[in-house]
Amino acid sequence: MSDASTSSVPRDDAVIEVKNLHKAYGSARVLKGIDLSAGRGDVVALIGSSGSGKSTLLRCLNLLETPSSGALRLLGESIPFRGEGEQRVPADRRQLRRLRARLGMVFQGFNLWPHMTLEANVMEGPIQVLKRSRAEARDEARALLERVGLHHLREAYPATLSGGQQQRGAIARALAMGPEALLFDEPTSALDPELVGEVLAVMRDLADEGRTMIIVTHEMAFAADVASRVVFLDQGEIAEQGPPERVFGAPSVQRLQRFLGSVSPSRGE
Repeated sequence: MSDASTSSVPRDDAVIEVKNLHKAYGSARVLKGIDLSAGRGDVVALIGSSGSGKSTLLRCLNLLETPSSGALRLLGESIPFRGEGEQRVPADRRQLRRLRARLGMVFQGFNLWPHMTLEANVMEGPIQVLKRSRAEARDEARALLERVGLHHLREAYPATLSGGQQQRGAIARALAMGPEALLFDEPTSALDPELVGEVLAVMRDLADEGRTMIIVTHEMAFAADVASRVVFLDQGEIAEQGPPERVFGAPSVQRLQRFLGSVSPSRGE
């Protein structure tokens, strides 16, 4: 029997929690009643085929996309909305900016500013948003770049870096904001196979530190290794979820069995 019906239990430690979340674009229903929570230290892997709603769900969690309906709590605060359907927007923009600054987002395409050095990219958020001094931001940026193995490239521009180096730089930039949770949207999908492992190694270290993470990924071996919970989305719904050893070792719904049978082994492992 699937766990979809019990996919979210109210919890006092929830960093991110959604209830009955729907997202539609016109008549196209992308998400259909998602219940999901991530507590402190949880690593939640979102898996599923292309078009299942994984990236849309992730973007709804930090309101890069506004849910068409449903409730959302971030860091213990309920998000009020006004309007309906495609006109629905967060009601309190100051709350939204404040909470977004505490959620780190790492995209598929790196999104580093091309006119800035790697160090300047990591410094920019703390200076502009957190109002840190340049000296403080520089010290922290260098420490974070050392942590992801890029201190020697701190003066390099993104165009001179490999995809794996750019993605590790993007992770350092997200960490510079001191986030309480990290959201990863298929962070290795744009990388050449030989570069995947270096990014996964950084993410594994973050998981080992007890970071709260929600990861959209197609790297099944990585998800099995680091996730505390795996959530399988199919056609905009949670079809199954649970600990990785059960989801991957004894899937209970045929849709998940077919999906796992169709995916190739993870790269970079």
